[in-house]
Amino acid sequence: MDELAEKIADARDRLAGAASIIVLTGAGISAESGIPTFRGQEGLWQSFRPEELATPDAFWNDPKLVWEWYEWRRNIVKQAKPNPGHYALAELEAETHNFTLITQNIDGLHQISGNRNIVEIHGNLWQVRCTKCGDIVENHDVPMAELPPRCQKCGEIGRPNVVWFNEVIPMDVIDRSLKAIEECDVMLIIGTSGIVEPAASMGLVAKQTGKCVIEINLEMTPSSPLYDLTLLGKSGEILPLLYTTERTYS
Repeated sequence: MDELAEKIADARDRLAGAASIIVLTGAGISAESGIPTFRGQEGLWQSFRPEELATPDAFWNDPKLVWEWYEWRRNIVKQAKPNPGHYALAELEAETHNFTLITQNIDGLHQISGNRNIVEIHGNLWQVRCTKCGDIVENHDVPMAELPPRCQKCGEIGRPNVVWFNEVIPMDVIDRSLKAIEECDVMLIIGTSGIVEPAASMGLVAKQTGKCVIEINLEMTPSSPLYDLTLLGKSGEILPLLYTTERTYS
């Protein structure tokens, strides 16, 4: 048995014995569905400067331009489908007594694949938040009828309900994430660079509280040496192997 197979067997045993599991996902799992990452060689930031498009100042300087960029992104995501890694996590939630999925992704693919107890720390691309009254609505129209969209309650312009640079993640989101880490037996960290806070520190918090942490990624991250197991490879190939029964995904 090669090293990866041994680690997969070890991870499967640890998950099988866990009553409470928390999962943290990053851009890597969505990249396997064809959604470009921000920091890879073909990342979105290679074509656009984030300070020009993903900040509050940029939005108020030119709301239509920012929304045009998000329209482009929504069109890319609209064509993407969940991959076997997404579906494996949905099955894991269904089979686990206490399960929480924390994601850095804003694409909504976890919801499509069937996960339900989700904490979106960076928001959701398919939600529009009013800049005046704060009302949040789902909008999956591509293209949207009007840019920028208008709030149906007060008429003010809406913004993407995502966390931009220079913005703070809501404390209730952080609290919910930390509570899930505190209660878990095993933490899975999937497809994340390990450099973007606060997600980058969540695995370390889990280790400091005595939890088992298993990482799945294409390459080693700064925190890899501190985790119990690091499985190198595509999450869409590895995650379905963390079960004792064979599964087929469409």
